[in-house]
Amino acid sequence: MLVFAAIMPHPPESIPGIGNEDDFKAIEKTLHSFDELRKGIENSDPDTVIIISPHAHLEQYSFVINSSSILKGSFVDFGLDDIYEYENNIVFANKLAFAGLMNDLPTHLHESFLDHGALIPIHHLLENIKPKIVHLSFSLMDYHRQYFYGEIIQRVIDMGSGGRVAVVASADLSHKLTPISPAGFSPGALKFDRDILHFLGAYDKASILGLQPEALAEAAECGVRSIIILLGILHGRKHEFNLLSYEYPFGIGYMTARLL
Repeated sequence: MLVFAAIMPHPPESIPGIGNEDDFKAIEKTLHSFDELRKGIENSDPDTVIIISPHAHLEQYSFVINSSSILKGSFVDFGLDDIYEYENNIVFANKLAFAGLMNDLPTHLHESFLDHGALIPIHHLLENIKPKIVHLSFSLMDYHRQYFYGEIIQRVIDMGSGGRVAVVASADLSHKLTPISPAGFSPGALKFDRDILHFLGAYDKASILGLQPEALAEAAECGVRSIIILLGILHGRKHEFNLLSYEYPFGIGYMTARLL
């Protein structure tokens, strides 16, 4: 049963010990939105949280499902040594891999660590609850394949293997919004982000699926495919795009939204 769905960015500066007080002030809207989502997911009481991360193990022509029985991750790349551990819902992972293959969609299991694109949302959302985790990547196949993967995930959720299921699409938008952006500045970057927000708010799936790969590359986005998979999971289900915040103090578009 699907009980919660959200889109979250993954700013490392939101983690104590990585970010400082000035950073927290700069992303105050985002942190407030994270707190709103934390309350929402706690009220939803999920047994399983599916996290779709753009920094998970990526393969061009296959969707990868983390098969480690204990999912481990850290922020060692950002100077912190603590190891975080979560229980994988390996039953769900196995059924999803099988469902993908039965639907002629390349999927496979692969043991890996939790990347920061997954660990940052998990850190903020699961402070007080201990659901099992399913850690997914997207692929570099076309957007319709990403959407279809989401529909397959929906079917596995409906089979009941995950119990009460929450889904989080980890996604940063453009990395070219200002002169301080890590990927440089592009004059079309802000329009790209605004278009994404508009398409989501207007439930304009066709325009999202019609985005040109060149536009994504020019914007240097990090997660539109995660969002498309989430939309596939929500296919045919009543939901509402509730934009909690959007800001870009570090030159990267941080959108936080709840859809279910």
